[in-house]
Amino acid sequence: MLPAWCWLTICLAGCANAQLVHARIPEESQPPSKQVKPLFRHFRRIDSCLQTRVAFRGSDEIFCRVYMPDHSYVTIRSRLSASVQDILGSVTEKLQYSEEPAGREDSLILVAVASSGEKVLLQPTEDCVFTTLGINSHLFACTRDSYEALVPLPEEIQVSPGDTEIHRVEPEDVANHLTAFHWELFRCVHELEFVDYVFHGERGRRETANLELLLQRCSEVTHWVATEVLLCEAPGKRAQLLKKFIKIAALCKQNQDLLSFYAVVMGLDNAAVSRLRLTWEKLPGKFKNLFRKFENLTDPCRNHKSYREVISKMKPPVIPFVPLILKDLTFLHEGSKTLVDGLVNIEKLRPSKIGDWRE
Repeated sequence: MLPAWCWLTICLAGCANAQLVHARIPEESQPPSKQVKPLFRHFRRIDSCLQTRVAFRGSDEIFCRVYMPDHSYVTIRSRLSASVQDILGSVTEKLQYSEEPAGREDSLILVAVASSGEKVLLQPTEDCVFTTLGINSHLFACTRDSYEALVPLPEEIQVSPGDTEIHRVEPEDVANHLTAFHWELFRCVHELEFVDYVFHGERGRRETANLELLLQRCSEVTHWVATEVLLCEAPGKRAQLLKKFIKIAALCKQNQDLLSFYAVVMGLDNAAVSRLRLTWEKLPGKFKNLFRKFENLTDPCRNHKSYREVISKMKPPVIPFVPLILKDLTFLHEGSKTLVDGLVNIEKLRPSKIGDWRE
């Protein structure tokens, strides 16, 4: 799990309006080369969060770090949809390895290593690797002999308790920054990405990078909230932090950012946070009651009835809880036939209304 200050940096830096100043190019000069985008989950998060979010395409080129067993790294330039073989080719070229015949023991393999120590060996034919890595997972290139020796990056497993910046930031600032950054991510998602994500499955996804990033962001905020609370050692300060996060959730709901609202509430509902009995007892009754209302709103009973009633009364623009949209689409896809008596089932394949929330 990342240090708590890194999560806060993502929140506060995410919506910074970093304006890029472009110098005028003389007419006789060469046209600018294609823009290369750092992918914030797998490059330097701070650098990329300071940039205005733009939609990713499979053909886009990005910067990405690939680590070695000794935790050194090389920065490669690659297509977002690049295969494992393409990535290893770029790493090999960067490391100035000589070309080795396939099957040699000293040839490189690509491994995704999570902060928990879990390792996944990626096959050469797999593609769109960058958008499928989990939270705190990084790419490592190594030989087969050094596979067992791979360990997570030190900054992801060494977390020191103590006060962080969240204690000194107003709830309104955090909620507004979360909403602004998530809006930038949400508006980059094309409606067809939802269809591609559900209909084609993990093996067939090609153009779902923006949706994958939005889903990843929701998980990141959830883990950030739980991490901040658990890093605070004093029960009194933890209670104050709980109050602050409940306020943030309320403000996100007021901003019609239901993605952030859900993420914060789920972070406070984390089992490790819920069992802090002495901390919850210090919480004023007003905030306990408010949090119970939030729990009822996020309750999945009766197919998320409470949530659906609330969002149906909101006027666009709204940032919905995206995982529920995918759940609904999956239910429609698996529970309805694409063809009925040889004819297309229009009820199943009618155009999505996802774009209505962004008007």
